[in-house]
Amino acid sequence: MAYTTEGIRNIALVGHSAAGKTTLFEALLHAGGAIQSPGTIERGTTVSDHDPLEKQRQHSLNASIASITITDQSRGDCHINLLDTPGSQDFRGPTLTALAAVETCAVVVNAHAGIEYGTQRMMHHARQRGLARMIVVNKIDGGNPRALVEQLRETFGPECLPINLPAQGGKAVVDCFFKPDGVADFDSVAAAHQRIIDQVVEINETVMGHYLDAGEESLSGAELHDAFEQCLREGHLVPICFVSARTGAGVRELLRIIERLLPNPLEGNPPPFVKGTGATATPIEAKPDPAAHVIADVFKIINDPFVGKLSVFRVYQGTIKKDSQLFIDDGKKPFKVGHLFKLRGKDYVEIEQAIPGDIAAVAKVEEIHFDAVLHDSHDEDQIHLTPLAFPQPMFGLAVEPAHKGHEQKLAASLHKLAEEDPCFRYEHNKELNESVIRGLSDLHLRLMIERLKERYGVEVKTRPPRIAYRETVGVKAEGHHRHKKQTGGAGQFGEVYLRIEPLPRGTGFEFVDEVKGGTIPGQFLPAVEKGVRQVLEHGAVAGYQMQDLRVIVYDGKYHTVDSKEVAFVAAGKKAFLDAVAKAQPQVLEPIVNLEVFVPDAHVGDVTGGLAGKRAQISGTDTLGSGELVIRALAPLAEVADYQTELKSMTGGKGRYAIEFSHYDPVPAQVQKKLIEAYKPKVEED
Repeated sequence: MAYTTEGIRNIALVGHSAAGKTTLFEALLHAGGAIQSPGTIERGTTVSDHDPLEKQRQHSLNASIASITITDQSRGDCHINLLDTPGSQDFRGPTLTALAAVETCAVVVNAHAGIEYGTQRMMHHARQRGLARMIVVNKIDGGNPRALVEQLRETFGPECLPINLPAQGGKAVVDCFFKPDGVADFDSVAAAHQRIIDQVVEINETVMGHYLDAGEESLSGAELHDAFEQCLREGHLVPICFVSARTGAGVRELLRIIERLLPNPLEGNPPPFVKGTGATATPIEAKPDPAAHVIADVFKIINDPFVGKLSVFRVYQGTIKKDSQLFIDDGKKPFKVGHLFKLRGKDYVEIEQAIPGDIAAVAKVEEIHFDAVLHDSHDEDQIHLTPLAFPQPMFGLAVEPAHKGHEQKLAASLHKLAEEDPCFRYEHNKELNESVIRGLSDLHLRLMIERLKERYGVEVKTRPPRIAYRETVGVKAEGHHRHKKQTGGAGQFGEVYLRIEPLPRGTGFEFVDEVKGGTIPGQFLPAVEKGVRQVLEHGAVAGYQMQDLRVIVYDGKYHTVDSKEVAFVAAGKKAFLDAVAKAQPQVLEPIVNLEVFVPDAHVGDVTGGLAGKRAQISGTDTLGSGELVIRALAPLAEVADYQTELKSMTGGKGRYAIEFSHYDPVPAQVQKKLIEAYKPKVEED
């Protein structure tokens, strides 16, 4: 490995679906000499879309990584780590994880389609993360590039400036920065050059002074590069490049811009590391010093059926060498780096070391997880990157294996899938005894179910997940039951009198002993409570857990021979059920805080739809870029599968987040349906 940290460039290709990111990824690898010929999506021969489902669907579902090394005798080797990411909003988890590993976010825009929702979202995410941004207009052999530039500047600001321009009807591009000469399809090359130079020099007082005193010729290459890089880092410049990944127009020119102008790991904004947790966490700086202690962050997990678990990381500080030892987070026991890899799509190339700024991987270390920090000294304990803001997976499906005996295999396989995608979750609800998978959409979950079958051989049956309703009581009431059995030998006897009363919402359950005079001996009171708790667990009227009530046992009777624990369990249970029946039992439903993010044009439709879902809208806020957030309280049952409806209503541009708030009684007609649907097993006394 001849390159240094200064020679590394880390770039993520992001943008809306069908912008041509994968085709551009192939074209750049080919232009940089990493592959002999570019693959095609149609033939399923691309480096990045190597997953069988990606080939079948002909679009990216995962983030893929490959590298280019450009040898230059005068400037030294340049090593470019390229990350190709999914464009669909349904699979944006892997896209967002890629932002944690790069200095530059290249937002690819389809010249025919213009600015799309994914364009806006990725520009927003990259700006929030403090990344250098550039816009790559693809498919320039068509569309209206002049109008698109105006649209980009109007939407994202005047800092968006062309660094080259299409020429010959989109068959070539002309440079507007290094050697500004030639004729473009629109605009003046000289004027475009002047605009970008003016934008670059004004951010640095020294460079500005030299420029004003003696003109552009007085600026050294280093001065101009440093000012350009500072503009990128501070968001003062967003260069626009033009390419046609299919024909190759502008691809080599883009590679030259990446090599000569984009920030290296020494120049980009420092990653947001902190030491400690919560209010005591303090920011720290990871210095890209190859001799310092190691700090690396795991931003991607791959469960390869042949290689095993592969943990992909970005090195921020120190040098990771083969056979070295690393700690995971605050772990006390290190693991040995037996093999160290560079990735090229599905292929893994073994290397000896990974320096600061580079991206590499280790295999078969089961303890490593997404966002783990790897380090070689306990001085770096409690260090972690500020988490990325992932969308909450709202869409849910209850799953069970299609074949008996596959329960354990299903759980293990779902766990592996959840490791790979931070927007996919698997949870087992003990209360409802069901396994639920959650994702960003119905399509997201359908793909995961396909992957379960294709990769792990597990087939599942699905249904909508149950809502975790609760039960409580509305008023005070008393209950009584005498349990008596005589079967020839020793019998069973126990009698219980108790009162129940409601408690404030969220209080839970209280069991109170007010028995006087030993009418129920102390050794049997735990049995009474056990009987009560059996009802609490399984419900009294609709089969859901009970909460927010107090049970007071105040009297009873026992028999010196026949009284035993089982009798008082039964008596306590039936006395409690007797009291609940008189106490105006209520079914409670979970209420969630709901935030719906929608374009301004769809606010009326969305608020009208929410009103029909028993939602109470509390307010709205404008977020900028034509987006607004609607805040409301809504029953979870009404919005559990809201994603599909919202997506349809807003043309795929709406999204939402929910967070549990509290429990409230369900409407009378809903409670009636839930009670009628519940058919408990009849027990003999």
